[in-house]
Amino acid sequence: MKFTEFGRNEIIKVLILSILIDFVAFLISTLELKIILLIVSFILFSFTLFFFRDPERKIDKTLDQNIIYSPADGKIVLLGKVNNQFKKLDFFAQYNELFQISIFMSPLNVHINRIPFSGQVKYIEHKKGKFYAAFKKDAGELNEQTIIGIENIAGKQVIFRQVAGFLARRIVYNIKTGDYVERGNRFGMIKFGSRVDIFLSPDANILIKLNNSVRSGLTHIAKI
Repeated sequence: MKFTEFGRNEIIKVLILSILIDFVAFLISTLELKIILLIVSFILFSFTLFFFRDPERKIDKTLDQNIIYSPADGKIVLLGKVNNQFKKLDFFAQYNELFQISIFMSPLNVHINRIPFSGQVKYIEHKKGKFYAAFKKDAGELNEQTIIGIENIAGKQVIFRQVAGFLARRIVYNIKTGDYVERGNRFGMIKFGSRVDIFLSPDANILIKLNNSVRSGLTHIAKI
């Protein structure tokens, strides 16, 4: 199984911790306590590897470039029109409302995030904030987040944001303003939780429904 480079430090730290726990277990003479420590060590390291897994996916990049791919694995928890809060960023300037799709990632989902739409990164901003439960509607406004705006050569725009949640404490990404990015490519993750929001023009053709399960780089969620 392949593991993401975004989790390398955490995997090394937990491996060291697991080795220390095993060493303590080796020194303890009480059999029951020894077994408990070994089980804790095994579960801790196994969960860390499981969380940072990065399975290969066959991304079909020949499809209509107006198709928006899911940027995350998870469940659709919000689907509907919202006020356009991005006008000041020169995104969707002609619209007062946008269509928002929110994907909640449980601890069991693959947490690698992928680019939903090919184009140039026109905007990136990381905002500090709270760590409320990510499935709550107002978490996207209050929680720590990274906002990313992409525009293609035809002038079509998409905004998406990584939103930290109750357990998540770090958002990571490896793209910057000016980069040309391709739909389906990995760009980051939210460590230990949360959700990704996508904002589209209000006339977008939505291809998924509330409570649908989606997979990053594979599920077609909309057409613009």
